[in-house]
Amino acid sequence: MQKKSIWPIVRIVVFALLLAVFFRSYLFASYVVNGKSMEPTLHDGNLLMVNKMIYDLKAIDRFDVIVFHANEKEDYVKRVIGQPGDHIAYKDDVLYINGEEVEESYLAQYRIPGEILTEDFTLEEVTNEKVVPEGKLFVLGDNRKKSYDSREIGFVDQETVVGKVDIRYWPMSEINFQFINLN
Repeated sequence: MQKKSIWPIVRIVVFALLLAVFFRSYLFASYVVNGKSMEPTLHDGNLLMVNKMIYDLKAIDRFDVIVFHANEKEDYVKRVIGQPGDHIAYKDDVLYINGEEVEESYLAQYRIPGEILTEDFTLEEVTNEKVVPEGKLFVLGDNRKKSYDSREIGFVDQETVVGKVDIRYWPMSEINFQFINLN
C-alpha cells in the first residue's frame, strides 16, 4: 500500500520538472543584471525574466530591452536603438533616427539640466557604416557614460538575441512586470 501511494507524487514531481525544463528552454529564462550600464532603468543584481518566445513570434521593437549573447561566456542587457536600415545620430543629447528627432521618454526623468547623457556621435563614426545592416541591431545601455555597447562592440547580430526583458522580479521593491515600448 505504501508503494502505490508514492507513485502519484512521483508522477507530479516528474511532470513539474519536465514542465520547468520546457519553460526554461523554450519560453522564459532568468538573468541577473551585471554592472551599471542599464542604470537607472536596471541596477546591478536585478533579476530579470526574459521572454524567449515573443522573439520567435514577433520582431523586436525599437526601445525594447533585450538580452543577447555578447560572446561565448557573457550575455548583455541593452536597449535597442537602431534597426536594419536606420541611420542613427546623437547631437546635443538628442537622438536622431533617419534624420528625425526621437524622444527617449524612458530617460526623461533622469535628465539633469545642463548635463549631457549621451555624447555626440553618428553611426558612421562608431561603426564605419551609414545605416544599420540587415540582420543587425544597434544597442545602447541607458547609462550612456558607463555602457559597453554598440558604440564599442559594433552591431548585435539578431541571431544572438535571447529575448526581450519582460519582468524585473528582484528586488521585490523594484518589481516591474512590463518593459514595454514607451515611445
